[in-house]
Amino acid sequence: MKIADVRVMALSWLVPEGERTRSDFGLQVKVDAAIVVVTTDEGVVGYGAAHGAVPAIKTIVEQQLKPVLLGEDPTEIERLWLKMYTGPRQRLSLKEGRAYPVQGRRGDTISAISGVDIALWDITGKAYGRPVYKLLGGPCRTRVLTYASGGWKPPGKTAEEMAAYVAKGFTGVKMRVGGMDYPHLDTSAARVREARDAIGPNILLMLDAHGSLGVASAIKLARMVEECDIRWFEEPVSADDISGMAEVRRATGIPIAAGESEFTRFGFRDLLENRAVDIVQPDVAVCGGITECKKIADMASAWNLQYAPHVWFQGVLFAASLHLAAATQNCYIFEVSQSNNPLIYQLTTEPFSIRSDGTIEVPDKPGLGIELIPDAEKCFPYVPGPTHIPW
Repeated sequence: MKIADVRVMALSWLVPEGERTRSDFGLQVKVDAAIVVVTTDEGVVGYGAAHGAVPAIKTIVEQQLKPVLLGEDPTEIERLWLKMYTGPRQRLSLKEGRAYPVQGRRGDTISAISGVDIALWDITGKAYGRPVYKLLGGPCRTRVLTYASGGWKPPGKTAEEMAAYVAKGFTGVKMRVGGMDYPHLDTSAARVREARDAIGPNILLMLDAHGSLGVASAIKLARMVEECDIRWFEEPVSADDISGMAEVRRATGIPIAAGESEFTRFGFRDLLENRAVDIVQPDVAVCGGITECKKIADMASAWNLQYAPHVWFQGVLFAASLHLAAATQNCYIFEVSQSNNPLIYQLTTEPFSIRSDGTIEVPDKPGLGIELIPDAEKCFPYVPGPTHIPW
């Protein structure tokens, strides 16, 4: 079996005006998705997810990666990941036993590699008639604990929003704090207390600042809400400020989570060596795909840290993250977006559903265990332009 074609499906969903949310990124007007499609000469098709600037990812996949993948055996995933990452330096890398990456060790290049890598795992699972989690060493769990990821509502409505997630069966909820929406720490702290009062003492409560606070502000907010029994404080400061994140971690008893903006095991190595986090959150469509994400999670386990995948944007990413969660021993909990984004929940023919006990079952069909809806590109045609506009 050989790789015959590699392409990117570019998709968009225009957010209805009444459902648009504001954040530090701006006013969200649409959601984009890049689905990598790898086809073999035997007709086996694999799907992958890449997150980033869709036109850039499409160009990288189809102009840079496709030429070096055509004719290759798609089941030789580890070697092909290295081939994409090191380019013409692959032979040197194998000879010396260490990475010699080409230009573009971060950003859309790694996201594009992520999408191809996920598609190769999907093909390999289909070729051998096994779900991906079986190929990763077998399941540590077949049902994954989930949490509801939302929390945008203003004071006075926070309690209603959080309680609604608990009513759905979630045993954990996450809310946004800080940023341009809630720049005053007193407001963020009041919303956190409102949420805790609404959900009671037995529901996990997580906070996400999206890297919008400074070190001093993050420490102050953490101390203001420590009494609320916070499970983790996510990206309290910029992902570029690893030493600042470590400073926040040292100043509070609240565990620190981060990683959705980080690339490859080398980036996560720096987080771990600086003791900046308690929970790693790689995004499989960003960090380097299933191949790299499994290494990141395993590396974190050597530091006795937990793995909680960042899961957003689209359904192929959701499925790939589920297989990783099943096969990774230190996976703690699984993110379920509460945004009304059909690219997550309506892109696949079989919907993902949360059980009444707050868990989700991992697909057990070959590969990722999913298929895309017919005519996905017609249902969600790509719309050029930014996903967010200033507000």
